[in-house]
Amino acid sequence: MASCQKKNNRDISNPPVSPPVTTPLKTDVAFWLTQGDGSVQFQQQRVSLLFSSETNSNTTITVDTTQTYQQIDGFGYTLTGGSATHINSLPAAEQDALLKELFLTDSTHIGVSYLRISIGASDLSASPFTYNDLAPGETDMTLQRFSIDKEREDLIPVLKKIVALFPDIKILGSPWSAPVWMKSNNSFVGGSLLPAYYSVYAQYFVKYIKAMKAEGITIDAITPQNEPLHGGNNPSMVMQATEQADFIKNHLGPAFRNNNISTKIIVYDHNADRPDYPLTILADPDARQYVDGSAFHLYGGQISALSQVHLAYPDKNVYFTEQWVGGPGNFGGDLQWHVENLIIGATRNWSRNVLEWNLAADQAYKPYTNGGCNTCLGALTIGGGVKRNVSYYIIAHASKFVRPGSVRVASDQTGNLLTVAFRNPEGKKVLIVLNKGNAPAVFNIGFKNRYVTTSLNNGSVGTYVW
Repeated sequence: MASCQKKNNRDISNPPVSPPVTTPLKTDVAFWLTQGDGSVQFQQQRVSLLFSSETNSNTTITVDTTQTYQQIDGFGYTLTGGSATHINSLPAAEQDALLKELFLTDSTHIGVSYLRISIGASDLSASPFTYNDLAPGETDMTLQRFSIDKEREDLIPVLKKIVALFPDIKILGSPWSAPVWMKSNNSFVGGSLLPAYYSVYAQYFVKYIKAMKAEGITIDAITPQNEPLHGGNNPSMVMQATEQADFIKNHLGPAFRNNNISTKIIVYDHNADRPDYPLTILADPDARQYVDGSAFHLYGGQISALSQVHLAYPDKNVYFTEQWVGGPGNFGGDLQWHVENLIIGATRNWSRNVLEWNLAADQAYKPYTNGGCNTCLGALTIGGGVKRNVSYYIIAHASKFVRPGSVRVASDQTGNLLTVAFRNPEGKKVLIVLNKGNAPAVFNIGFKNRYVTTSLNNGSVGTYVW
């Protein structure tokens, strides 16, 4: 007989283990948390948050759904050609799981609902190209040699899988350059679109939208030029505000109308330090009739510029279409800056979307063109597995819950607690809170004279849903 301790004839050397009891947690509010130190990354918290009529002395963030603002189109990323290459390189099962994680909303999926893609190459492609590249000295005024075949290897296959998962995905297309034979310097870098080719280039957009539609991919909107005031990227093209107004009113707008194309035309697509650019175009009634709204980045200026443009033309929409994280990144600092200025800041200044740049790169930030961004940290690092980086979590805090068709509603900004709130199509309220302070904060969420008490550590972000 094996030796063992005996007590009252019971073996206590291996006491029985009771199975864990997982009783459903009674809570009124679902709470998803990312800690500034990265110790918690977009995880639902098992805490009981119950509304009550009792009051206390804590700061209260009141959410008021009777005050409504803009409708939301979605949150997401730029799916660069390089991003598509990395995703397409994954084994089939891993790729399938990743795309579901990104574009579905159940379980641990984050519900990306808006993508930006480049029309031709961006600087995060392996090399520059357009859909009508010719030998030096050649032209193609009828675009007989137009082809999107370069996208059939990676971008189109990935987009088709995304559309199959989420058919209502909104896709914005932006060119980094026109074909070089249409440009003043015959180069991918800089130069401007020659007026003699304005009508041909308008037809280039028409052919692009129709070619993608034939693949089952609807382009919801385009911008005529990415970063039109930055001619130093590879590829890039300069297009002044008066040139863009001319192109839209006399060429692109009529070409879309004549071809029954409903794709939105969104102007500018550059930094918030130059609101005069979209305002110049919108001040031209002949151009304005074709324009849905204006798009912004925040490498310069203040996010409040979006409200300046909105207030001048409240019938025109505002979008936020690009912001990068510089590698290797600082999780806490990047989380706070992007949530404050984009997830909260852009939407509180009327933006219908927020897009991070870019979805995926490898450990060396590749691919990128010669002269392109060589330190752009993707939301995902793909290579030897898939690593989720800070912009994955930045977008997830909104995309999973603030679904397309949501409406921004009023919420208090109080001290170091920065907030934005929405009512989603299911009727649920979504409150995103950033604790920008240097100490943990205990606070109340108030809704219809009822209150729930919660807390956030300094530098942390919470999304509250009820």
